[in-house]
Amino acid sequence: MFVFAQQPSLANQYMAELRDVSIQTDRLRFRRNLERLGELMAYEISKTLSYQTVLVQTPLGTADTQVLRRQPVLATIMRAGLPFHQGFINYFDQADNAFAGAYRGYSADGDDAFEIAMDYIVSPDLSGRTLILCDPMLATGRSLEKVYHALLRYGIPAQTHIAAIIASPEGVNYVQQQLPQCHLWLGAIDDHLNEHAYIVPGLGDSGDLSYGSKM
Repeated sequence: MFVFAQQPSLANQYMAELRDVSIQTDRLRFRRNLERLGELMAYEISKTLSYQTVLVQTPLGTADTQVLRRQPVLATIMRAGLPFHQGFINYFDQADNAFAGAYRGYSADGDDAFEIAMDYIVSPDLSGRTLILCDPMLATGRSLEKVYHALLRYGIPAQTHIAAIIASPEGVNYVQQQLPQCHLWLGAIDDHLNEHAYIVPGLGDSGDLSYGSKM
């Protein structure tokens, strides 16, 4: 498990701005900070992937260069994951992509009990590929688990990386128990989940801050 907050870097500056109530009202800046963190995580994950040496012709000669042996598949959960996912695409710009629509489905009586509902998923063939599944918030971990298992109908990845910016200890433990084969990449691990299953101190609703309130 890799956690950015455990070492000094620009990632901490971007996370501080995401959390700051006086800054996060600027939707463009909020989305851009999600994107920046996606770029930083993409770079760190890229260090673990498989490379091959190719000969590149320059105007003055040739150069041996290490390039990716195969592009990963980038997956995200709409809508909150889209800016974060964009950061990964900026770096893995030739990657195939997968998308899922998953959300908290609350009961009609208005209590806080919920199930993870999923009504959309599309993916390329994942067989033997490297899958990077990114979602800004790792709260309970249940949506990530549900999307991961739904993606398996498209093939079994050779390896899977799960990336999140803010995580709860409960969510981290859940993912480690339910998906032990996945590698975790996190911005920070916060204190706890509250009674509504939101991360504390967290940063609020990432989707709403990126795109506006929903009904």
